[in-house]
Amino acid sequence: MSGGRAARSAENRLRRLLVVLPWLMERGAASVAETAQRFDISESDLVRDLELASMCGLPPYVDELIDLFIDDDGTIVVGVPRLFLRPLRLTEEEAFELLAAGRAAMQLPGADPDGALNRGLRKLAVGLGEDDTGVLVVSPNPSEVTRLAEAAREGLEVAVVYRSRTRDEATERVLSPFLTFQDHGNWYVTAHDSLSDEVRAFRVDRIESMEVGGASGHVPPEGIDVPNTWFADADIARVDLRLGPAGRWVVERYPVDEVSEPDGDGWISARLAVTGEAWLARLLLRLGDQVEVVGPESMRSVGREAARRLLAVYGET
Repeated sequence: MSGGRAARSAENRLRRLLVVLPWLMERGAASVAETAQRFDISESDLVRDLELASMCGLPPYVDELIDLFIDDDGTIVVGVPRLFLRPLRLTEEEAFELLAAGRAAMQLPGADPDGALNRGLRKLAVGLGEDDTGVLVVSPNPSEVTRLAEAAREGLEVAVVYRSRTRDEATERVLSPFLTFQDHGNWYVTAHDSLSDEVRAFRVDRIESMEVGGASGHVPPEGIDVPNTWFADADIARVDLRLGPAGRWVVERYPVDEVSEPDGDGWISARLAVTGEAWLARLLLRLGDQVEVVGPESMRSVGREAARRLLAVYGET
C-alpha cells in the first residue's frame, strides 16, 4: 500500500482529505481498513489525517468543529457539521480556487465521480458560468464592486442588506460609497453607514442585495485612503489595550489599527481587531500582568472570567 510518510506533504494530506471527508459524510460510518484501502493510504496515515480534520472548524470552535471520531473497534463515524449546512458566500476568486483544488483532488485514488464532492463541483462550475466546452472566465472585479465604484464616482447612495459575520444576522442600511479596494483576496467598500452614522469598511461579499438610489449628500472625509489593516471590516469588533514592555510583541504579531509611543514606563496603547472572545481570552491569559483592557466595557471582564475558569479547572478557587 502506498502513502509513505516521507512523501506526504501538507498539501497532499489536505487534498486527500477533500475527497475522503465527503465520502465518509455520505456514509456516516466506515471502517478504518475499508477507507484506507479505498483511498490507497496506510491505516496509520489515515488515522493521523482524520485526527487533524477533527480539530478543524470555524472560530470560536464551539459546535463548529468537524464531527468526527473513531470507535474502539476501528469504525470511523462522521457527522455533517453546522458550518457545512449553511450556504457558502464565496468571492469569484475563492470559488475558482475551490473548484481548481476540488478537481485536482478528484484525480486521487478512491475519489467518487458520483459522490458529493463531484456533484458540488459541478454546481460550482455552473454558478461560475462555465460553458459547454469547459471554458471558464473569471472576471477580475465582481459586478457588485463595479456598481459600488460607479456609485462612489457619481455620489450616489446604495441601499443594501448586509450580513454580519459575528452575529450571523442581516441588516438593512444605506451606504454612501467612497472607495472600493481589495485586501488579502477580499473586496471592501469604504462608505458612510446610515446605521452607525460613521465611515466604515464593509466586506462586499457579505452584501446580500443592493439597490442604487439618488444623491447621497455625504462627501468623502479628507485624506481617505485604503485602510492599512487586514481586518478592515467594520463588522469586526475592536479592543483597546495597554501593553507593558514584555507584552509589546502583540503589535508585531497581530494586525493593529493604532499604536502609541511608549510612555515613561515603556507601556504602549494599541487598538486590535477581535475575531472572537475566545481568542481575546487566550491572548489576555498569555499576557498576564503585561496587559490592561481599556475598552470597550463589554470586554474588560474577558480576561478575569477566563482566569477564573482556568483556576476552577485546577481546583484552586
